[in-house]
Amino acid sequence: MVSRVRVWLNRTYAENVFFMEQLRRNPSDRAVDIHATHGDPDSPVLAAADTAELEPEGLSPAGYVEYALDQCVRRGIDVFVPRLHQEAIVAHRAEFEAAGTALLAPTAEAVAVFHDKATAYQAVQSIGIPVPPWRRVTNEDELLSAVEELEAYGHKACFKPAAGAGGAGFRVITRAPFSMAHLNGFPGPYVPLDLVVRAVREAEEPVDWLVMPRLAEPEVSVDCLTGPDNLIRMAVARTKNGRRRGFTLDKRWVEPATRLAEGFGLHYLSNIQFRMFGEEAVLLDVNTRPAGGLHQLSLCGVNAPWAAVQLALGEDPGQVVPPFLGTDYAVVSGPRPLRSLSLPEQRAGEVEQAPVLPAVPVAPVEVGTAQALPL
Repeated sequence: MVSRVRVWLNRTYAENVFFMEQLRRNPSDRAVDIHATHGDPDSPVLAAADTAELEPEGLSPAGYVEYALDQCVRRGIDVFVPRLHQEAIVAHRAEFEAAGTALLAPTAEAVAVFHDKATAYQAVQSIGIPVPPWRRVTNEDELLSAVEELEAYGHKACFKPAAGAGGAGFRVITRAPFSMAHLNGFPGPYVPLDLVVRAVREAEEPVDWLVMPRLAEPEVSVDCLTGPDNLIRMAVARTKNGRRRGFTLDKRWVEPATRLAEGFGLHYLSNIQFRMFGEEAVLLDVNTRPAGGLHQLSLCGVNAPWAAVQLALGEDPGQVVPPFLGTDYAVVSGPRPLRSLSLPEQRAGEVEQAPVLPAVPVAPVEVGTAQALPL
C-alpha cells in the first residue's frame, strides 16, 4: 500500500488554501494530510488544514529553524513548503533530510541571491537578461537624485523595498501636491514626492529602496517547476493586463524564465515576473516560492503543487505540459470558513492523535482568497 504523504505549509498566504486543495485532489489519487502553522488564528489556511497550530512569536531565524525541525519530527512531515524564514531553513537542508523531511524550496544560494532585488538584478544582468534601470537609495538626497534622473528621461518614478514580496511597499511618485484627489475614491499607489522626502528625512533608520521607472503592462508571471538536477519540468506564463488575465507559452517570457530557473538553482516551485520597459520585456521580480496564483494553472489542466511534491519525494513527474491553455479570466475574492477562535492544545509526541478541525465549520467570512472566473 502506498503511504500517506504529510505536507506542512508554514505561515503561508491565504490563497494557498487552493494549493492545499490541489494536493488533496492529486491525479495519483494519493492520500495527503496537510499540516499548517500561522501567527494569525484567523488565517484560512489553518481552517483548510488537517492539523493546525499557532506559531510562537518573536523567534529569531535560528530559533525558528529549531522550531521547524521539531515540527517535522513530531508531525512526521514528509515535505515542508517553507515561506517564513525560508533563507534560514534552506541553509539547514541536511538536518531536515536527516529528520526524514524534504524541503520544497530552492538552494540556499538561490534564495540568498533573490532575497535582495538589487543583488538579483545584478545577477540576472550577468547572464544577459534585461532589467529596468534602477537606483538603490537610502536617504533623502539619493532619493531626489534618482527621481530627478528618471523624470529627466520622461519616466514616472516609483519605489519598492529592496527586500520584500507581494507588492508590499510599492508606491508611485507624483509631483502633484496632496489634495482631495488623494482622498476621494479608493486608496491608490500614488504619493506626493514632498511627503515621501519628509518621511525619509524624519525616519529613525535609513530606508532601503529601489527607485525605477514605472513599468507598463502586461505583467507576466512565469510559474516554474525545476528539479534538483537543475532541469526545468514546467514553465507556464500567466498574463495580467488590468482585470483580464490569461495564459501563454510565448518564448519571450518562458525562455528567460527557464534560463533563470535552471541557471540559479531555483529548484521546485518559483515564480518569475516580467513587465514592459518601452518595447522591451524586462525582469520585474523573482519569487523563490510558489506564487499565490499558482492554482490558476488548474484552468490549463495542470496540478503544479502535486508535481512539485512528487519531485520532492524523488518521484519525477516528467515534463509538465498544459494539455490546453485556459480561457481568459478574472480573479474575485470569495468566502472561506475559519476555525473557532482558539486552537486546541496539541501535545508533543502525539502525531497520530493530533487534533483535527471540527467537522462543522464556523460561519464563513470574506477573505482575500482568489478564485478564477472565465471572462
